[in-house]
Amino acid sequence: MYFALQALAGAAWWLGITTLPALREATLGSLNLVLVSAFDIPLFVIASAVVALNVRRAVWVVVPWTVLVAVCMVVYATVTTEAGLGALLMIAAAVASVIAGALMFLGHVPSERLIKGPFSFRSSHTRVRSRLLLRTTIQLMVFWGVFLLVLPAIINSFEDRWNLALKFPILVIVAGFALLAFSSVLGVWSARAIANFGSGTPLPAEMANHLVVRGPYAFVRNPMAIAGIGQGVAIGLFIGSWMVVVYALAGSLLWNWLIRPHEEADLKERFGAEYEDYAERVSCWVPRLDRS
Repeated sequence: MYFALQALAGAAWWLGITTLPALREATLGSLNLVLVSAFDIPLFVIASAVVALNVRRAVWVVVPWTVLVAVCMVVYATVTTEAGLGALLMIAAAVASVIAGALMFLGHVPSERLIKGPFSFRSSHTRVRSRLLLRTTIQLMVFWGVFLLVLPAIINSFEDRWNLALKFPILVIVAGFALLAFSSVLGVWSARAIANFGSGTPLPAEMANHLVVRGPYAFVRNPMAIAGIGQGVAIGLFIGSWMVVVYALAGSLLWNWLIRPHEEADLKERFGAEYEDYAERVSCWVPRLDRS
């Protein structure tokens, strides 16, 4: 179904750029229309339609081609400052094509490969509170530095380079600052709860030794994730970058679909009925203020 939609979207886009000069400039820049169409129509549009007809081997044509075009468009848009929208659309198409191709051949997305090394689920080897709090602080600084400073700065630079930036009203920026403050407090509160009540840290490789049901975990099962999503959205609002907001929301969806099932399976295996009872009482995403 996805590849059928991709074929229709590709066909509609090619029809659009031949009739709407503004769309062509925004997504294709000054690239040669005839040259691009000679490759893209058969390898993207037609190949996607062939996959939709259940010719599975055509996946090995359309997915690599989509990824290659996405990379080339990113380079082209960055160098020339043209076709920024085209680069963004191809990134989305490449990610979706890879996921859809994995579902066709494997029946699932191999997300288990994402939980290796420092991201594999293991209980913390130390239960000394001072050490746990120190490690938790270091982890927060590293993760926040990478995901809330470095990556948003890179994304925002692409947004400016691709001429896709939008000016946010001052009230939106103020709201972003308020959301950032609230989300950061929630993140610190959740991390300290893991160290104080669970004898662990937020890092998967040093997970809690005890099921944490106190602090923010008494109201919702994933306060750290909620805090991270809120922080990412807040950073986007604060610096006036809609692409950073999309980055935060897309990251939350990928975490929910690819990582959370493994995390919950691990919690169920380690804590058994205790976790099952907790999961029945406490919501996954929507805070429950009544703890009775």
